[in-house]
Formats: sequence, structure tokens, C-alpha cells
Amino acid sequence: MNKKVILFFCTVLSFQFSFGQVKNPEATTDKFNMLLNYVEHLYVDSVDAAALTEKAVVALLEQLDPHSSYFTAEEMQESNEPLQGSFSGIGISFNILKDTIYVLEPISGGPSEKLGIKAGDKIIEVDGELVAGIGIKNSGVASRLKGPKGTKVKVGIQRKGVKDLIPYEITRDNIPIYSVDAAYMVAPEVGYIKVARFAKNTMEELKAGIIKLKAQGMTSLVLDLQGNGGGYLNTAVEMADEFISGDKLLVYTEGKAFPRKDDKANPKLTGLFEKGKLIILIDESTASASEIVSGAVQDWDRGLIIGRRSFGKGLVQRQFNFGDGSSIRLTVQRYYTPSGRSIQKPYDDGLEAYFRDKETRYKKGEYFTMDSIQMPDSLKYYTNIKKRLVYGGGGILPDIFVPLDTTDNSDYFADLIRTGVNNEWALTFTDKNRESLLAKYPTSERFVSEFELSDDDIKDMIAMAEKEKVAFVEEDFKRSEETIKIRTKALIARNLYDNEAFYRVINHLNPALKKALDTLKDGTFDAMNLGDETDIAKTNKKPNQKQKNK
Repeated sequence: MNKKVILFFCTVLSFQFSFGQVKNPEATTDKFNMLLNYVEHLYVDSVDAAALTEKAVVALLEQLDPHSSYFTAEEMQESNEPLQGSFSGIGISFNILKDTIYVLEPISGGPSEKLGIKAGDKIIEVDGELVAGIGIKNSGVASRLKGPKGTKVKVGIQRKGVKDLIPYEITRDNIPIYSVDAAYMVAPEVGYIKVARFAKNTMEELKAGIIKLKAQGMTSLVLDLQGNGGGYLNTAVEMADEFISGDKLLVYTEGKAFPRKDDKANPKLTGLFEKGKLIILIDESTASASEIVSGAVQDWDRGLIIGRRSFGKGLVQRQFNFGDGSSIRLTVQRYYTPSGRSIQKPYDDGLEAYFRDKETRYKKGEYFTMDSIQMPDSLKYYTNIKKRLVYGGGGILPDIFVPLDTTDNSDYFADLIRTGVNNEWALTFTDKNRESLLAKYPTSERFVSEFELSDDDIKDMIAMAEKEKVAFVEEDFKRSEETIKIRTKALIARNLYDNEAFYRVINHLNPALKKALDTLKDGTFDAMNLGDETDIAKTNKKPNQKQKNK
């Protein structure tokens, strides 16, 4: 029998057996052992036992829940990189433009920047291999340029104004992956922080952002968790602790083999933003760790949640490693918000229905009106201080609903994005005009406030689209014109400066942020009487009920 199968079942079953859950694990593993032996020796054709093993493990996990999963050694490394906060490589952000690797920017402090590689450079050769004009994909770039720290890679760079390729030998190094995409003052006294993931370095970046914005006069904070799929649970606990005072319960976890574990705020440490108006933005892609923070803030009436119902992932996975570098992440616990809510959405109808839930919500009209969400009384809960009605059983419902804005959408705009024309034109425009743009707009703030695309720029983009078989539709263009211009300007800002510049522009298309600013300005937030002054005596009160739905 394949060693991985034996190891997998022995690991999981012995783990369960130690807690008295499996009465006869030998019978189960013997059955798999016999089956694989029959197939290997008696099946009519030759089989790949290793490949069968992979499929058997995947198939078993698919019978459990949507988030128990198997990873090969390669997949494990790729999945961990965003959460570990770094990877080893040459340190560039890149895009593929006209079948050529185009350097968007060298990452600050990385090996490429130190050698003088610049935004706008094109990578033509890697270790003597031609990589331009061969149909290279993102995965092909990564496989050639990533590698262990200290190893070397030779690249041939094409630079505007230089006739021959410029050779570089780059020593790979650890490259940071940032969690905070933007931290800037979005209005007088109002700070905005966009968090992309809950990773190893997230809290360090978040704290730096809060400190920077408080120095600029921030008294209210908009924390944007839209599209944030989560990450480390302990990072979520640390983040919630920055906003919630005392020793209040932030989240608790519980599972068949694990007793209840409470994670509370640390009363000995004062969070960086325990006082001040707090708004969290969420949407249908806000999940897991993001929902822990949102749920804790909502349950303690610390701030407002604005947007649309979050994804609904309330399951906790533990990783088990195999000797070949592969792993499984097995769901071992559920987590519950301070009021006792499980926000895990049901998965009784199978994996396909579970992962198509966003599409189902859209068809039901949930993205456009809160009234389309039907919640049974059994899922009712109440916040710990103000006793406001909240719900469990399928994501965090916002305090203030913001519908999906489709007024500027059109097929023509969708085709510009789908074919990559919008992005390609922005890259080409930046490449041609980088020096003059930076001379005219030395800071991203000036670019955001002063730069506008000309009519000739738009005509040039339309012409490029037509070359890519995207036919111009005047009615569609007029409907989407403002959105096209803002999105294109945001892409140019990112190419010239950084991610924060992108969000400074693109946030003009962020209706949840607009609603947050209106809520702070028109007195809505004040009227709800939320904040940091809570009744500490109530913090030890047990949750009002406990939910056991799948």
C-alpha cells in the first residue's frame, strides 16, 4: 500500500482514536490497504498508485466539509506564501504585456531594486532562455524567477533608450508580501486602511498605518475588509484587540476533539484604536478572519459594519503534514462570535452549491436589497451592550446595507477588462510617459488630484481595443465612460507609484466607502451611540445561545 495512504489514515484515525472517537481504526485502514493491493496487482491495466493515492485523499476530504483540503508539496508552498508574508525571489511586481514580461515596479529594498532594475524594464531572457514571444504565463515567470534565498538567476533586460540587452545577475532574497494595501486620510479626521489578508506581518503593518494616520489627525477609522478572504485566526484576534478594550471575549472555538477555547482582549495592553469612531466595510467575499473581526466589533457595539452580507466561513482548520511535503488542512473546530453566533453558512447541498452561493445570492437579489435575505428566528442573536438584533448561520449581516452598484456596467466595459485591453493600455501609456508624468506629478497625491485622461487618450484606448477585436459600442461607452476613466487612471497610478495610489483613485468607485463617509458626516454614526464606553461587568456574561448547524 502507498505510504502516504497509510500515513494519512494512521495520522487522522490515531488522532481521533486518542480522543475515543474511532473504535476500530484498524478495520478502516485494512480495507483501504486491501483495496489498493487488489487494484495494483489484479486490475486489468497498469495503474499509477501515487496518483490514485492523491485522488483517494482528495475524495475522502470532499465528503467532510468545503474547507478540509489536500495540498501537494508545491501547492502547500504556494498557499503558505501570502500568509507567511514573504517568498524568495528577485523582488519585482510584473505583468505580461504583448507576450513580454514587463516590470511594474521593483519591490523596495529587494534585490532587483538594489541592482538598478527599473519600472518599465522588459525581461527578455532568463538564464540564457528567451522568454519573450513564447506565450509565457504567470506560472512560467514564477517558476523561473522564484527560488531559494541566496541562489542566483541571470536576466537580460530591455530598457527604453538602450540598444542592447542589459545583463543582470540577481541573487534571490526574501521578498515581503504586504497585507495593508493602503493607509491614507480619506477625509478630514477620517483615516482609511485597506487590509488584503490576515498574515504573519499584518499587525505590524496595521499598527504602522494607524500610528501614521493618528499623527495626521485621524479620529475616525474606516477599515476596508471587502474582498479579504481571511488568513490566520490569531492575527484576527490581535486585530480585534486593537479596537476592543478590557478583557472582552473576542471569539471562541470549539470542536468534537477540542474543548471550548476563549480568546479575549488583553486588559494589560491598550489597543491603538480603542477610542474613536470605527466603521468596517464588508462584502460577499469577506471571509473567515475578516468575519471574526467584524463579528467582535459588531457584537460589542464598538462600531458599524457597512456593506453586504459576508461570505460565511466559520470553520477552523488544523494542518497535518506528510513526509513528502504534502499536507491536509482538516476542519477541527467551529468559531463563534462573542454573542454566540456561528457564522458558517450551511453546506448540506454539496460543494458545488456551496461555492456557487455568491451566484445564488445574486440571482435572489440579495446584492441589491437586504429584504431578500430571509433569516429564521432560530438564528436571532443580540449584541452584548446595546442588545441590537443580529443573525448567525451564514455570514455577518451589515448594520447598514449598501447595494451592488451596476449603473455604470456595460458589455463594452466588461470586454475591455476581460480581454486585458484596459490594463494593457494603461501599462503602455505609463511606459511611454513615465518620465514626463513623474516630473509633472512628483507625488501620488498630486497625480490623484490633478491628472485627467484626455479625449485623445480615450480614443487611443478605443483604437487598441478594436485591434483586439473589441468593437466600440457608443451607448455602452457613454454609460461606462466615467468608470472606465477612473479605473484606467487608477491602473496608471499603480504603475507610477504603488498600491496605495491605486486605491486613492479607485475608491471613487467604492459605494460602501461613500456610505461610510456619509454616515460619519450626517450624524448617523453618532445617533447609534456606539463606541468604546461599554459595561465591563457584562463581559463575563455567557452567550445567549449556541448554534450547532452545519
